[in-house]
Amino acid sequence: MEKILIVGCKKAMDDVCIGCSRCMVGFNRREGEFAAYKDQDAQLIGLLNCGDCPGATIVTRLAQISLWNKPMDEKITKVHVAPCITDHCPHKEVLINKIKAKAGVEVIEGTHPYKPDNIFA
Repeated sequence: MEKILIVGCKKAMDDVCIGCSRCMVGFNRREGEFAAYKDQDAQLIGLLNCGDCPGATIVTRLAQISLWNKPMDEKITKVHVAPCITDHCPHKEVLINKIKAKAGVEVIEGTHPYKPDNIFA
């Protein structure tokens, strides 16, 4: 079974998305990049923000989520980086490289397909 972690932008998660419902709806409907799990057993194991610009604490936050889930024997198998980072973050490259270096699992850029043109205006 796939265990999915979504990483998003702290500022967008707190101020724009409010609960990151688009990522969760996309996962539940298996749309966007989540279509890869359409015929698979997969669970959303968490939503994690980057720790704020420029993503200086993302490595620590990834380590913490692994540590906190260890007693429950829950292990992340895939990390999805949300559009608030992949489409709008000026620190995208550095942040995604840090996630890939620490995660130890496949890192997928993108989550949902619901991207209004003016949501970040």
